[in-house]
Amino acid sequence: MMSILRRGLLVLLAVVPLWANAADQTAHDVVDRTTKELLADLAANKEEYKTNPNAFYDALNGIVGPVVDAEGIAKSIMTVKYSRSASPAQIKTFEENFKRSLMKFYGNALLEYNNQGITVSPAKDESGDRTSVDMVVKGSGGAVYPVSYTLNKVNGEWKVRNVIVNGINIGKLFRDQFADAMQRNGNDLDKTINGWDGEVAKAKEATQSKSQ
Repeated sequence: MMSILRRGLLVLLAVVPLWANAADQTAHDVVDRTTKELLADLAANKEEYKTNPNAFYDALNGIVGPVVDAEGIAKSIMTVKYSRSASPAQIKTFEENFKRSLMKFYGNALLEYNNQGITVSPAKDESGDRTSVDMVVKGSGGAVYPVSYTLNKVNGEWKVRNVIVNGINIGKLFRDQFADAMQRNGNDLDKTINGWDGEVAKAKEATQSKSQ
């Protein structure tokens, strides 16, 4: 079903570039090498992951955690309006909830991707502290999904800050979702942070709807 494919693709595209970073790797290398690593791991362990999804969530979290700019993403989603009044503990809790919710809600969909074909575009200028890496993902039936990752240098290493999937800006989607949740929760930051699993579920539905 196309809806299943889209769901799997959106998951894949949102998390693929977050793997295996090192100070001497270019942003292009981070995306290219780790995409291959992820697909190889899925090919080797997909059946096990299907029967034990918690193992898959743990594997994803272990790989993603060290290389994603979690603090930068968390503050970006919260925006200055809310992050400036948040304590370090609240921001850290949101980072953890954000990563965990992505693994929980998107992990199973990633397992549905059957590796129809992924092409990483040639490298762009990486002389500054911010760049982008483009990718094209092929789906069943010849569908093509363009992707663009934004990477920033953090302490000398390239880390992912945002992804645009088929024209959908994931960072903006989550920022809008966070602001909406704050309004519904009467600007209760703790309530919004602790309820982020549900907000990610709503954002995923919105993403799928826009991709159809």
